[in-house]
Amino acid sequence: MNKTIIALIVVSLLFTGCKDQPKESNATKKNETEHTEQHAESNAVGNDWMQEIKMNNGAKWTANPETNEGVVRMQSVLTTSNPKELNDYHTIVNALNKEKNYVIKECTMKGPSHDNLHVWLLPLIEKIDALKEANTLAEAQHIYKSIEQNVNAYDDYFE
Repeated sequence: MNKTIIALIVVSLLFTGCKDQPKESNATKKNETEHTEQHAESNAVGNDWMQEIKMNNGAKWTANPETNEGVVRMQSVLTTSNPKELNDYHTIVNALNKEKNYVIKECTMKGPSHDNLHVWLLPLIEKIDALKEANTLAEAQHIYKSIEQNVNAYDDYFE
């Protein structure tokens, strides 16, 4: 129940954080809520989003520079960290959240590129939250690997 509430809060923050978005229909909001709840229930560590994300007619989507900067900094956090203990993983969460919040705050994307950014970003947010709540080293390692895959796949879809 708490994960569902957190997921709904995150979704609402995403949509209020992105500037100049067109209004969405109730059906779209309902689908996004259901989608977010399904991911929360699946323990937030899968990469099902890769089945949903689309390319821009075979090309990468153009992202605003701030989004690219935030993702590069997330990639840097992951490549420069060498977590060994559960506490190390929890420390990494703070750095990832800082960059994720920067991406959300500075979002100026619109239309299909923006929609596909959300397909990539929402699962990442859930994974970061799951890493924060990890209770065992094995669980943290599993979530961390999924975060790495998510963050590194950004370059496959956006430029």
